[in-house]
Amino acid sequence: MADLPVERLGGKTLLQYANKPMMDQLAREGRCGRLMTVPEGFPPGSEVANTSILGYDLDRVYEGRGPLEAASIGYEMGNDDLALRCNIITVENGRIITHNGGNLETADGDVLIKYLNEKLAKPINEQAGFERVKFITGIQYRHLLIIKGGNKHVICAPPHDHPNQEWAPLLVKAESTNTFQHAGSVRLSSVDTAKLLNELILKSQELLAAHPFNIERAKRGERQANSIWPWSGGYRPSMETLMQRYPQIKTGAVISAVDLIRGIGHYAGLGIIHVKGATGLANTNYEGKAEAAIEALRHNDFVFVHVEASDEAGHDGDLELKLKTIEYLDQRLIAPIYKEVCTWKEPVCIAVLPDHLTPVEQRIHVGQAVPFLIWHRGIKPDDVQQYDEVSCVSGSYGLLLHDQFMQAFMKY
Repeated sequence: MADLPVERLGGKTLLQYANKPMMDQLAREGRCGRLMTVPEGFPPGSEVANTSILGYDLDRVYEGRGPLEAASIGYEMGNDDLALRCNIITVENGRIITHNGGNLETADGDVLIKYLNEKLAKPINEQAGFERVKFITGIQYRHLLIIKGGNKHVICAPPHDHPNQEWAPLLVKAESTNTFQHAGSVRLSSVDTAKLLNELILKSQELLAAHPFNIERAKRGERQANSIWPWSGGYRPSMETLMQRYPQIKTGAVISAVDLIRGIGHYAGLGIIHVKGATGLANTNYEGKAEAAIEALRHNDFVFVHVEASDEAGHDGDLELKLKTIEYLDQRLIAPIYKEVCTWKEPVCIAVLPDHLTPVEQRIHVGQAVPFLIWHRGIKPDDVQQYDEVSCVSGSYGLLLHDQFMQAFMKY
């Protein structure tokens, strides 16, 4: 939900402009600061930012989105697997129009993924298809592609970072330092992996264009879900749980509509809580997430609640919708949690922060520092009076890096 100043809002950011009394109250009663959630040298994606927020060293544990989403879906990766996030996107006239296939619903995405599996992922003895390939249904437009023996040293362009750009120059490329298959390796070379992925992209465009789902969408003048786009691949990660890292946490839970976040939670040792009606969009079930968080707090030391709505609105460049998502978050999720825990005898500490910027006028992720607040009964407030990117600059925590945020949070 963090953003940059917007001329249409009088030079204010969306957090400065939005009506968010609960977050502002928590800022006044708590302490604020800023956090660099994207370490230098890493892409400003949710997989990096959320792992970093939880205090992990990205140099040691980062393997991309694919393995995290595999964990959430329940796919147990083998040692020779390469797992990639596989978006179903919209391409028109040689350009990427949307990264989300025209806001594809999960049920429709499942139909298309099963169709691609049928056509492209064949057993090794059949002539057609690729024996190394498996597609796995995720949520909405976010799915999984497994390449047996794939090489992670390829350059893939995140589709949400390239709206309205030509897709052909963005096809997968091999990293120049990892172009050869090593003797005795079960893995493809990075060149062969890139070639395979690009073949899958091109064949998916032929197949999806002819699918009845997209033919009907075209008749209605709607955006078609007509290409896969694999990216952010990696091998099975090795992560300590939060319980191993922080003695204050004996049990924990994660609440999110996004496979990626659930996957991070899985490897961090958090139980995954599914909320009916949680969509990852502005129409998500905020109240349901709040109720689930409150119930989870009755039984767990730590609860990580993630809301994707503002990010999606930012990618769509929808200013009004992004403002609404911030206000919905404030009144329909944070406020009910705050009001409930204030009645408890057991103290509860609350932190609020974005994972990264998704500016509505750029429609991509930006790796700048995000504002955060930490609140609990009895905390000594600083001078910050409202929660936004500008006000939190003067917060008493200053600018934190790496695991400093979790260390500060765990003190309470």
